[in-house]
Amino acid sequence: MAHGMASLPCLILLREFGKKIHLMSSCLFSVDTAKKDIVFLLDGSDGTRNGFPAMLDFVKRVVEKLNVGPNNDRVSVVQYSRDAEIHFYLNTYTTRQDILDTVRGLRHRGGRPLNTGAALQYVRDNAFTNSSGSRRLQGVPQMLILLNGGRSFDNVDTPASALKQQGVYVIGIGTRNSDTRELQKISYDPSSALSVSDFTDLPVPRNSSPLQPAGKDIVFLLDGSDGTRTGFPAVKDFVQRVVETLSVDDNKDRVSVVQYSKEPAAQFYLNTYTTKGDILDTVRGLRHKGGRPLNTGAALQYLRDNVFTASAGSRLQEGVPQVLVLISGGRSFDSVDAPASALKELGVLTFAIGTRSADSKELQKISHDPSYALTVSEFTDLPNVQQQLQSSVEAVVIEVSPESPPVPGMLTSMAPYRPDRHMICLTYTDARKISVKFV
Repeated sequence: MAHGMASLPCLILLREFGKKIHLMSSCLFSVDTAKKDIVFLLDGSDGTRNGFPAMLDFVKRVVEKLNVGPNNDRVSVVQYSRDAEIHFYLNTYTTRQDILDTVRGLRHRGGRPLNTGAALQYVRDNAFTNSSGSRRLQGVPQMLILLNGGRSFDNVDTPASALKQQGVYVIGIGTRNSDTRELQKISYDPSSALSVSDFTDLPVPRNSSPLQPAGKDIVFLLDGSDGTRTGFPAVKDFVQRVVETLSVDDNKDRVSVVQYSKEPAAQFYLNTYTTKGDILDTVRGLRHKGGRPLNTGAALQYLRDNVFTASAGSRLQEGVPQVLVLISGGRSFDSVDAPASALKELGVLTFAIGTRSADSKELQKISHDPSYALTVSEFTDLPNVQQQLQSSVEAVVIEVSPESPPVPGMLTSMAPYRPDRHMICLTYTDARKISVKFV
């Protein structure tokens, strides 16, 4: 995957807790990518006629910040009311100006009722496809930005889940007439559901001072118990493929591997190796640990106490995102509840991948979010979820400094403030530059 600073700005969010103001950011995209596929889904029903010009203006302002090109950012726009209609596909235009000219000329569709569920299914089947220009199968991040002005007449549950399963990062932006819970359900994560009073309050994006991506600290926790002996070579191959996509040699990304069964054993720490070649060589030479029972709970606690620490190379205190990828082939013998919660409290974003022998509910409990729990039939099928894992990791989120002053023209998050959320991104406001720190 190509590396480079994401050019897409963030949306600044504001939420007040008593007298304390927290600024949060929700990136339309974040870490370490030079290209993105972005689909805008616009509510064109009767209720949005007055706000539609402001919607188009917002789309144009976001597109102006993108690096549009066949090998960079691609954009599609879909409008819907009772039915959905695609105005142009991801592969229709290859220049920013062509997109801007087309968006400028879009007409409000009108109609009722508002079938958001059908529209979500439509973009899954017709916009996020290879023939329409989607590069999902090439590992390019897929994003959907929904601008919505009312409650859906049809059900959104199944199509929203289908988009998440496909690895599409959905941000739902609604007005006071929208259904808050519905937008949270549609969005990739509840904190990605945003609200404005009306569309004229959508903020003006302006890039702040450039921020270099700080990278990621990634720990792989591998099930080395007796039940995974046959599949262990496939597990190692998967780790190697993911490492190949990381930016290790310039010290942006750090990697650690821990293997466990009854007890965990660190194969190497986050500060053991500084080159991708050394990591790949070591992973290639790993031997299956063996043993029983499978104590996943104890392994998670081990990571918290011994791997996600400054002495082991973790840059948590410097604000670098902490990511854990668990690959499991069975149900844990011990309880995972307390150590899984402890990792979340620490701010570690856990992604769990299990086979059919694993406990899916247990994996969801371990994962930072249930949607971060992935399943394969066998370890040899791990390549099938690599793109989804990487898209999810790259959609990982960085908190804007709480000390930053409140500014006008902000979106309001519909979700509670979560200090364990992180996002790496450019930020913007319509009044002043916002200072950002990685915490």
